[in-house]
Amino acid sequence: MRPESLYPLFAPVTSLTGIGPRLSALVAKAAGPNVADLLWHLPSGLIDRRHIVSIAEAPIGTVVSLRVQVDRHLPGGSSRAPYRVQVSDESGTLTLVFFHVKGDWLHKTLPAGTERLISGVVETFNDARQMAHPDHMVPLEEQANVATIEPVYPLTGGLPGKVMSRAVRQAVALAPDLPEWLDPHLVARENWPSWQQAIRRQHSPETAGDLGLTPPWRRRLAYDELLSNQLALALVRASLKRGAGRVLAGDGALRGKIIAGLPFSLTGAQIRSAAEIAADMAEPARMLRLLQGDVGAGKTVVALLAMTQAVEAGAQAAMMAPTEILARQHFITLEKLAAPAGLRLALLTGRDKGKPRQKILDALAAGEIDVIVGTHALFQAEVVFHDLGLAVIDEQHRFGVQQRLDLAAKGRAVDMLVMTATPIPRTLTLTAYGDMDVSRLDEKPPGRQKIDTRVLPLNRLEDVAGGILRAVAGGTKAYWVCPLIEESETSDLAAAEERHQHLQSLLGPRVGLLHGKMKAAEKDAVMAAFAGDKLDVLVATTVIEVGVDVPQATIMVVEHAERFGLAQLHQLRGRIGRGDAHSTCMLLYAPPLGEIAQARLAILKESDDGFRIAEEDLRLRGTGELLGTRQSGVPECRLADLLAHDELLAMARDDTKLILAQDPDLESPRGQALRTLLYLFERDAVVKTLRSG
Repeated sequence: MRPESLYPLFAPVTSLTGIGPRLSALVAKAAGPNVADLLWHLPSGLIDRRHIVSIAEAPIGTVVSLRVQVDRHLPGGSSRAPYRVQVSDESGTLTLVFFHVKGDWLHKTLPAGTERLISGVVETFNDARQMAHPDHMVPLEEQANVATIEPVYPLTGGLPGKVMSRAVRQAVALAPDLPEWLDPHLVARENWPSWQQAIRRQHSPETAGDLGLTPPWRRRLAYDELLSNQLALALVRASLKRGAGRVLAGDGALRGKIIAGLPFSLTGAQIRSAAEIAADMAEPARMLRLLQGDVGAGKTVVALLAMTQAVEAGAQAAMMAPTEILARQHFITLEKLAAPAGLRLALLTGRDKGKPRQKILDALAAGEIDVIVGTHALFQAEVVFHDLGLAVIDEQHRFGVQQRLDLAAKGRAVDMLVMTATPIPRTLTLTAYGDMDVSRLDEKPPGRQKIDTRVLPLNRLEDVAGGILRAVAGGTKAYWVCPLIEESETSDLAAAEERHQHLQSLLGPRVGLLHGKMKAAEKDAVMAAFAGDKLDVLVATTVIEVGVDVPQATIMVVEHAERFGLAQLHQLRGRIGRGDAHSTCMLLYAPPLGEIAQARLAILKESDDGFRIAEEDLRLRGTGELLGTRQSGVPECRLADLLAHDELLAMARDDTKLILAQDPDLESPRGQALRTLLYLFERDAVVKTLRSG
């Protein structure tokens, strides 16, 4: 149960004064749906309203505070005309300008003949000074409330800054004084305030330097976030390893047949990774290993060898993929590769219904299926294994920790291999996968062609389309990926449909369209037509980013490449260059390019090493948006910056080892405080894995 002291922080933002249903949707979009989210919504700047000047001295275009007398109201002649209020001090006059406001409200707020403190930006219009919609207009006795340093928060369209500031102030006031979860020696050495003091200080900056990454209160909050992350990962690992493992050694006979039947030789990295996994599986402890492979590095073969080892040892294996397209693709690939060993494979997705589905479930429960490939459908209660020994999870970042635990619960002491085709910098590997041992496939299979990557302005679009027309006539296939339009699937879709129609008008009917709103069966039909001989060009949103394999496709066009993350562009490029023909990737951009976008496209042009690209992406953009999507599997750090706080991550990792060595179930007073920390950072699922929790 979440501690009672945290209840106010996990109330919805509507519990705050002045945040009704309409504003709560905007606050949630900018910061998050709960009061706690506002604590992590850090100020991005500050406004100093302490400097009170005369009207004549007020610098133009800057926020100032003025003590003025209200002289007269000048209502507009129509509802569209502005309402003006003339004010003055001994140095001159100023006009306050308001649009779409009611005069009676202004008469109450600014009665003629009274003195007021106003604060806002002074501008000039027709050589006269004016201030449009002042931020503050209060009686002089309330000056102390306005003439302060005011933090400025990131907003979203339609959300007034005042509303966000007031909401954050209320959230900070609700932050309780919590028991200390940090080691007292560490707190003293680093000169850190308590958690409550740190939150208060973070939201009341006095200088621009206070908003940086190095003040003690910011480092304290960053450390809390990193510690909660490392502790959560270590607890998941401990809970998976706690149960007695099982030895899945096998005699190598079936693996030998598969290797002998491969149409290529394994790379050094594949041999090394397969050996690391085999050694883990042969140990009595449970395996929890991450297989990180660059695009096209051959993870599927390594996973098949691991699953075959489980079958040799008399157990079953499951491979889970995030989408039906990917699950089907894996099934087709594995079926071919596993044929020499005579493995019995099956595919289970949400689309399988009725008798065919029941037949698969019965065979799985009876032990007549060795390896099952599927989607989320494998989690369902009616899916029962005869003896699940190994679970392989592909594109791990699409699944949560809880789902990993759910799949492991389908068998006895299940070994776990998770795979990602997104190379992740080492720092981020620690934050996202700190609970796992890591194998890296950092070599390309022999014969993989280097892809010719070109960067072109969007005004060359017609030339590119003409080039595709000629290439298609010569028997090749092409992908055309449409721009990523933030926060709007509908406009992504509109862009894809428009490009589809345009290319069809140029190339004829052999142009297909693939997008996320299509039903699974429709997607599969389009992919099958593209992989077969019915379509030459596939217009798609980023649905095709992962796992789609059509060796005849040798051209990739990405429109508005400047809108995509580096890692994402690298993933998309990895869809081509899978056969033995020369492949070309064209990245179309809308000028002018910003400095970071320019650097990003330049790196992509010169390198095809996914690990180097990932490190560069981290350096260029920081961690917040590293993989181009919110669901990148890398927990979103809201307080820590992994580049600036990397030594804090190492400290948190060491601290976690020490904590769990001394108090594995977090039962001591400090352990109980650490449970509060886990709840504070919403690691509730992890607390449930504790034996006494």
